[in-house]
Parts: sequence; structure tokens; C-alpha cells
Amino acid sequence: MTAAAGVTPTRLMSAGLVAGPVLSMIDSSVVNLAVPDLVRELGRPLEVVQWTVSGYLLALAIGLAATSYLARRFGLVPTYAGSLALFTVSSAACALSADAGMLICFRVVQGLAGAPLVPLAIGLLIGQGGATEGADGRVPLTAGLAFFAAPALGVSLGGLLIGAYGWRSVFLVNLPVGLLALPGALAARRAGLGTRGDRAVRPDLPGLVLLAAGLGLTTYGVERAAAHGWATPSWPAGLALLAAYVLWARRRPQAALTLDLARDPVRALTLALCAVSSIVLFAVLFLAPLYLQTIQHHTGLVTGLALLPQGLAMGVSAAAGTRVAERFSVRFVVVAGMVFLAATTGLMALLSAATPVWLTTLLLCGRGLAIGFTSQPLVVSLLGGLPPERVPDANTLFSVVQRLAGSFGIALLVTFLTTHGAAAGSALTGFRETMLVLAATALLGALGAALLRRPAERAPLVRGPVSAPGGDSGGR
Repeated sequence: MTAAAGVTPTRLMSAGLVAGPVLSMIDSSVVNLAVPDLVRELGRPLEVVQWTVSGYLLALAIGLAATSYLARRFGLVPTYAGSLALFTVSSAACALSADAGMLICFRVVQGLAGAPLVPLAIGLLIGQGGATEGADGRVPLTAGLAFFAAPALGVSLGGLLIGAYGWRSVFLVNLPVGLLALPGALAARRAGLGTRGDRAVRPDLPGLVLLAAGLGLTTYGVERAAAHGWATPSWPAGLALLAAYVLWARRRPQAALTLDLARDPVRALTLALCAVSSIVLFAVLFLAPLYLQTIQHHTGLVTGLALLPQGLAMGVSAAAGTRVAERFSVRFVVVAGMVFLAATTGLMALLSAATPVWLTTLLLCGRGLAIGFTSQPLVVSLLGGLPPERVPDANTLFSVVQRLAGSFGIALLVTFLTTHGAAAGSALTGFRETMLVLAATALLGALGAALLRRPAERAPLVRGPVSAPGGDSGGR
């Protein structure tokens, strides 16, 4: 899977590659705000309407299972462009849905189309996947800002759109963005940016079924466990299917998603640290709005505006993360980032019902800086020395680990928050204790990061994508 040498993304290409992931991440969370309106206007109970959110998240998980194969078979840019076109069309279908059943079906299609957008776009933006020989491997600042600001921006803009124009507007707004982004994706294809696939690649159908079913059942089961308890059989069945896929993939030369990267001790440790970072990131993305709205009783708009600077801070620091790691080392930057993440998360345990919003926002910005500096060097370590044709597998594996870790982390912490809050008779007490648990988790990550080897001890690095908060785990 190669492309023309020396091709670098133009502004048109970059805009096209940024827009897709942003749309996917915003749609992971914004429909949560529309659920009350959907219940009222469609005349269906909450248990049915909630599938407009759950169905999308399940489809994201299932679509992610096929991302690596599609990228290897058809090429990165054709897969990305096709996914973006289908996402745009399905958004229009969602807006035109006449009943809940139609809306849920089109949301599933939207999720399947949105799954490949994040891992493929980020790799293309930084010149990976065989895209270029001359790219510097650094995350563009505008892309980092857009990816990390998208979840908070979705909450802010979603509340305004729904209040002014109704729930259909959150889907209709995707149309002009998607249509404007498609020329950029097509320009990337014409420029030869990562376009060539390998027609000899054959689909691993049993592996795709095992992986898709495992990810889907695990995601569904964990989501239900957070609300209804851990006795549900769905998530253990999902994990069993994922274990079966691991056994299957070990004997397949062209598995749906090759897992041999995880056999390397350094990469295995890096994936574990990515999981820790995802847990601390997504849990606070879920808990901070809960604190601002439930404990401090702020509006959705104020909550979105309070979260937005955190996303901007993550974007800035993610774009700078590789540069700092080059000057010092991956180990130094990740350890420092994890320690600072633990400190800022621990300080959130001191928040009260009367804490000013600006102070909460300041602490969230500190966390954003720490996560941005941590995530990019971690993926540098993960992709170090990989040939270009292995990058799609690495990107997808990274996204799978991020999704599972974020889902389990949120569910376990919601259970902890509910249990301890009820025992203390105070939601604020439960929130504070949960923040302390997250701070301790980040400290464990710092201890693990101390075991990372220096880049000089390994093969030359192939720089990779940041962990954009893909919205899928944060869209609960």
C-alpha cells in the first residue's frame, strides 16, 4: 500500500480528512441531548428511543472490526472517502426519518460508516499508511484542535441547534459539512495519498464475525452493566468471543486484524498505557458534565462551554507531544504527563457545589494538557519501526484498545460513583472519591511508563496518530 513519494496534504485535503472524524465524534454524543425530544415527538418510550444512541455505538464497534481489512484491500483514501459519503447520506436519512424504527436503522448505518473515519483520517493527515516519504509525522495543530474539541463542541452546538430548530437539525448540519469535505478526500485520492490497496487480500470472514460480534456484545453489555448491574451475560459473552478471535487470529496469515504487534513487550506495555490514558480521559469526559449539571445545576450550554477549553488544550499539547518527545524521550514525557494528569485529576476531588466554573475549567485544561502530551508519544512508541503496510492494523488495534478501555472504565466508575454516593448520601462525595480513584490510576500509569525503553534502544520510529477522543467511548 504505497503512494506517491513526497505528497503532503494540502489545505483542501486536510479539511476533508479532519471533517469526517469530527462529524463522527460529535454524533457520538450530541444525540444524547435530543433523546427527550425524540421520546416526545416520536411517541415511543425511552427504552426504544435510547437505541438511537446505543445502536450507533454498537455499529461503531462492529464497523471498527472491518476497518483494517477495508484499508488493506481498497486503500486508505478510498475507504475513507466511501465511509464519509455513506455517513453523509445516512445523516440525511436520519433527519428525514418518520418514526423511531427508521431512525434507529439509519443510525446503525451512520455508525458503521463512521467507524473507519478516525483511525484512517489521522494516519493520512500525518503522512502514514504509506502516504508519503517526506511527511514529518507530526499532528497538524488545526487537526489536533478539531479532534479534541469536537466532543465538547458537540454538546455546546447540539444544545443550541435542538433548542432553536429541533432534533432533526443535528443530522441536517452534517450535510453541508460532509459535502464540503468530500472534495478534499477526493483530492487526496487524485494526489496518490495512501490510495493503493492490495487486491490479493482476502476477507477473513470467520475472524470478522468473531471480532465484530465480540466488540458489539462487549460494548452493549458494558453499557447495560453501568445502568442495570453487572449480572448481564452480554459482556462476558463478548469477551469470550474476543478471546476466541485471539486464538483464531494466531493461526491466520491474513487475519481480519493481526495481533502480533501485542507480542512485543514494549508495544504491549504501550497499549496498556494507552488503555490507562483512555480510562482517565473518557471517565472525566463523562463525569465532568455530571458534576456541572447534577451537582452545580448548570445548563447544557454552560457545561459545553466549560468543557471546550479542555479539548483545545488537548489539541495543542497533542500537536506538540512528538516534538517534546524528540527533544527528551518518550519515557520522560509520558511519565511526566501521567504524573501531571494524576495531580490535576486529584485536585478535582476538592471541588464543591460552590466552586466557580472558571476554576473547574482551569483544572480540566490542566488535564487536557497532560493527556495531549501523553497520548501522542505513546503512539510514537507503538508504531516505532513499523513498515507502512502495518499501520492500518496498528491504528485499528489502538482504537479497539481505546474503545474497550474507555467503555469498561466508564461503566466501572459509574458503578463506583453510584454505590459510594448512595452510601454517603451525597453525589458530591461519590464524585470526589471517584476522582481519587482516577488519580491513583494515572499514578499507576506513571509507574508503568517508567519501564518504557528509550526510542534509541529500538528501531527507527514511524510516528503515528494521537488518541482522539473518538466520541464513541465518550458518547454515553
